[in-house]
Amino acid sequence: MQKAIYALLTVILTASLISWNWSKSQHPTVDKSAVIECLNMETQQAYQKEASTTGFAALHPLPLAVNPENLLGKMMSFDGADGKQANAYFIPAKKKTNKYLIVIQEWWGLNDNIKMESDKYYADLGDVNVMAVDMYDGKVAATPDSAMKLMRGADMGRMTAIIQGAIKFAGSNAAIYSVGWCFGGMWSLQTAILAGPQAKGTVMYYGRPETNMDKIKSIQCDVIGFFGNLDQSPSPSMVNSFETSMKEAGKNLSVNRYEAGHGFANPSNPGFNAAATKDAYTKAIAFLKAH
Repeated sequence: MQKAIYALLTVILTASLISWNWSKSQHPTVDKSAVIECLNMETQQAYQKEASTTGFAALHPLPLAVNPENLLGKMMSFDGADGKQANAYFIPAKKKTNKYLIVIQEWWGLNDNIKMESDKYYADLGDVNVMAVDMYDGKVAATPDSAMKLMRGADMGRMTAIIQGAIKFAGSNAAIYSVGWCFGGMWSLQTAILAGPQAKGTVMYYGRPETNMDKIKSIQCDVIGFFGNLDQSPSPSMVNSFETSMKEAGKNLSVNRYEAGHGFANPSNPGFNAAATKDAYTKAIAFLKAH
């Protein structure tokens, strides 16, 4: 009897050891959304590398001073996806709505120009909450050199967490729209990727296009883009490739090109192109209203 018991215990112990070794050799299942989120960093890192060069800084003349009066919004705080506090310039809709427009700064930071642009979109769209996220956590550059230094030290993971936190702040039932310029144009498109089915419309002004087809295929909203034919970041060829990739992925992208350089839609840019800006803004507002 004792031999039988010992034999049984030996079998149980052996089976346990085999099971433990098997479980150690197995790899956890990778969630597709986690893969997409990881891949998101490729474009941001490529932008960061380019924006840390003097050549890129040369595309950004010293901005003109703007003096806003009676701004409509106020600064507020929310939780980033990384557990750290994030900030935004926020204009709540006059009537309760689940529509949120996430506005994303240029490489200068969340300055007065972006706040003024946020006010314009709010006034012309009407029933929408406008949330201009602070991607630099309070830092604002006044010169190309200081903006370049901010970009060199930027944490793209932190910025992803800020966008994710803004989407969460809006709520699981929110309709997410986005608009951004340059650095913000790139992040406007990335916002659509991060928002998934909540994304309802994306506006990007001369932002770095996406090149990864997995990410492009994950976009679930229409996109409208405004680009300068005289721009080199992104260059016309980069825009053409993006247009081709979006078409191959079956996505709706409206590309608008102007005989203008980088930052043409920024009123504080000495290279501001009023005619191109007026046309682009009219089309952006019509696009957002249609969606």
